[in-house]
Amino acid sequence: MKGNLFVLLLISFYYPSSAQRYKPVDEGSKVHFVIKNFGISTGGDLQKLDGEILFNPQSISQSFFNVTVKSSTIDTDNSSRDESLRQDYFESAKYPDIRLVSTKVQNTNKTSDGYYYFTGKLIMKNVTKEISFPFKAEKAGENWLFTGEFDINRLDYGVGESSSILGNKVHISLKVQAKKQ
Repeated sequence: MKGNLFVLLLISFYYPSSAQRYKPVDEGSKVHFVIKNFGISTGGDLQKLDGEILFNPQSISQSFFNVTVKSSTIDTDNSSRDESLRQDYFESAKYPDIRLVSTKVQNTNKTSDGYYYFTGKLIMKNVTKEISFPFKAEKAGENWLFTGEFDINRLDYGVGESSSILGNKVHISLKVQAKKQ
């Protein structure tokens, strides 16, 4: 029995610890988008973050992200536009969640600065597309702050129709505060 305990201690010393579990929270977070409307950049935010994040910078391959926001929380500072976006573009009653799930998290050349690379799937309106982007992870006490940016084509996800007034490219910036569980 003592021999098995000794082997377990050696294994835990030589192998990196498993990824720690975190929960994304709205406080300190911001999911922001920008799109051209009538040639002018306009934007908005989404809230009600939920999901699970496993993160270990010493063994990044053990890290995993599965995060959602509620499409019904869209806020562009224009209530009539928000209602149209919820009903006509996002169909929030039918498709309440927008989900980002990692398939691979890896180091970049700038790992000493806290930079990593996310590869995974963005799921919106029952459409799943692969997406990749760099992100930064900053330790905040026992918690983490993750920031990153990427572009999507809204038509790839069935968000609205082709329009000469509304651009297709949407720039998304993420600032996700994750609290230790």
